Amino acid sequence: MEIGQPQRHRVIARRQSYHGNTLGALAAGGNAWRRAQFAPLLTDTTHIAPCYEYRDRHDGETPEAYGQRVADELETEIQRLGPETIMAFVAEPVVGATMGAVPAVPGYLKRIREICDRHGVLLILDEVMCGMGRTGHLYACTEDGVAPDMITVAKGLGAGYQPIGALICTGQIYDAIAAGSGFFQHGHTYMGHAMAAAGAGAVLRAIRDRGLLPRVRQAGETLDAALRARFGQHPHIGDIRGRGLFRGLELVADRETKAVFDPTRKLHAKIKAAAMDAGLICYPMGGTIDGQRGDHILLAPPFIISDDQIGELTDKLGQAIDRALAA
Repeated sequence: MEIGQPQRHRVIARRQSYHGNTLGALAAGGNAWRRAQFAPLLTDTTHIAPCYEYRDRHDGETPEAYGQRVADELETEIQRLGPETIMAFVAEPVVGATMGAVPAVPGYLKRIREICDRHGVLLILDEVMCGMGRTGHLYACTEDGVAPDMITVAKGLGAGYQPIGALICTGQIYDAIAAGSGFFQHGHTYMGHAMAAAGAGAVLRAIRDRGLLPRVRQAGETLDAALRARFGQHPHIGDIRGRGLFRGLELVADRETKAVFDPTRKLHAKIKAAAMDAGLICYPMGGTIDGQRGDHILLAPPFIISDDQIGELTDKLGQAIDRALAA
């Protein structure tokens, strides 16, 4: 609207994504289970495939070739809807709650960036879960070599001490509004809250001054190795994935076929309860594949986790999985 292109009103996002619980964010999200309650109220947003290598990469297809193929779905969808009508494409660089720490394959986001640039479409990356150091970089997309037009951050920005979220945009977007209406008409009651901003400033200084980003990368490698040593040959763990201290495990009934457990079994809920009993907080979820089928476990331990605590984490998680499978 600020630059005189009101015909750009469509948003494209991905299936099995989650961007928040307001009506606009739910509409952009592709989490079928979370959307269902509010479906009649949601604006029409179209969704393309996620970058889900474990399930969707073909035999004999390289990760890079798979990434190019699935990214090109965006080009197809833009052409189908009409490039002049597309406002933005929204995605999580590492998918969090809905799929369990699924990272983009190499080259995927670069191709997405190229497609968006070709058609004047804004690239919005949702790093509410994966950003602010969680993957070992302040912005998860740094590892992909991509800079978005807009990026959302939250959770790690307050580190659990203070509720806060932020939207970061390019100078081009800022200048367009400043030279247009000059007014950012998206205020909320607690926008710019002084204590929240002070809390976020303290967290960012701690991340920078205490060397936490290298620490996350180091601890992430240790955690990944520990998970693979403990679960790499587990008959019901199909995939171990993620970046930094943002890791996921996907559960399967059969490793060879990748068949899922019966959703009515609610395996993820049983694992969560067993883990809590063992003294481990983790984030198991169901509906990994399509909102109904599949189970995964999301792990996001503190940036200062020690090697001994990583061992404790894997031991307690193993106990919880075995107990839930035996139930």
